[in-house]
Amino acid sequence: MPQSAAIFGPEGHAVTDWERSFFRDCDPLGFILFARNVDTPEQLRRLTADLRDAVGRDAPILIDQEGGRVQRMRAPYWREYLPPLDQMAVAHDPLRAMHLRYLLIAAELRDVGIDANCAPMADVADHDTHPFLRNRCYGQDAETVIAAARAVADGLLAGGVLPVLKHIPGHGRARVDSHKDLPRVTATRADLAAQDFAPFKALNDLPMGMTAHIVFEDIDPTAPATTSAKMMRVIREDIGFGGLIMTDDLSMEALQGDLTARAAGAIAAGCDVVLHCNGHAGEMEQVAAASGALTPVAQARADAALATRKSPTLIDIPALEAEFNGLLGEGPHG
Repeated sequence: MPQSAAIFGPEGHAVTDWERSFFRDCDPLGFILFARNVDTPEQLRRLTADLRDAVGRDAPILIDQEGGRVQRMRAPYWREYLPPLDQMAVAHDPLRAMHLRYLLIAAELRDVGIDANCAPMADVADHDTHPFLRNRCYGQDAETVIAAARAVADGLLAGGVLPVLKHIPGHGRARVDSHKDLPRVTATRADLAAQDFAPFKALNDLPMGMTAHIVFEDIDPTAPATTSAKMMRVIREDIGFGGLIMTDDLSMEALQGDLTARAAGAIAAGCDVVLHCNGHAGEMEQVAAASGALTPVAQARADAALATRKSPTLIDIPALEAEFNGLLGEGPHG
């Protein structure tokens, strides 16, 4: 039986009886965790094991563990990090520091059963990028972003964690927070290709990507990339991204219509999988019904992405922590 074209976020610290039954019947491609799902390492290991048990397979479990403001697993059990843009500015060797950061993050994720991280961010920042995004970026030019994003992806992959490239085809020109409103970008297609799209084209070999809820008016003024067939063709053909494409969270207010319309619209536009994050049972039922099963092409992309999961490279964590702290001019810390 094909899997559901959805990734769901559970409600809390443990899988409920309703969720166990729903996930068994719906069989989502995978799951995504948030701060509401995180308590202790032991609890997280139980949760991830129970989620996989509910679907009877080694389903991917995702998280947003960028470090900085967007970090679901925090102290005292896990390391805290500077915002990425700040780290890039202060590190003695910025690319090595980013690689080490995400290699260490990968080790923490794998330890609790998480094997996909919603990073790297290949969005190019500028002075007017909305604050919700800006210091999560890696740089203000495509060349810097490409190098840093590759270092991030390589660190995650070496640590046995699948990277999710975001936000395709570029969120850096957003002047509003897409969690609350719909950003509209007026830049020409040529300017977009030279700056915003370039990092995603350079990283188009990565296994998974996440869309941007943004309207690019010069290409399709009627719909954000997530639900725009024109933009999905740009992503597949111009940018050349061949991996599994998931939506950003369907609950974000940048999208219009109810969840049924959002999920169906994203799949119709060409997204492989929809992402629903808030854990509300009734909404998950709507999304599952509207997104349907993975198409054969989407299933092939999912299988190819999951085939890139590998056992982590054996690392000396204290030595890498010491090197990382030295690159930031810091002493040892937990």
